[in-house]
Amino acid sequence: MTEPVHDEAHGGALGARLNWLRAAVLGANDGIVSTAGLVVGVAGATGERSALLTAGLAGLLAGSLSMAAGEYVSVSTQLDSEKAALAQERRELREQPEAELEELTELL
Repeated sequence: MTEPVHDEAHGGALGARLNWLRAAVLGANDGIVSTAGLVVGVAGATGERSALLTAGLAGLLAGSLSMAAGEYVSVSTQLDSEKAALAQERRELREQPEAELEELTELL
């Protein structure tokens, strides 16, 4: 009897792509809504095209910088958390190897 072929990928590739897509959609939506709100607000105060263009460009620049800074902080925080978890596992492996072997056995 042959074993069934199971070629489903179990890596994090799909999850990573979905996270990227979610972040892109939410970021685009946030950028559109905030820039549109800014331009509509300025349009309510003045009808000058140069003021509308300046407000729109300033909103796009500020939003882009804000999103970039937020993403940098988010990724840095994730990296720090992963490093801390790895350091804890290394310490546990060094100090309690039998307990860690038992934990790993239970997980598998």
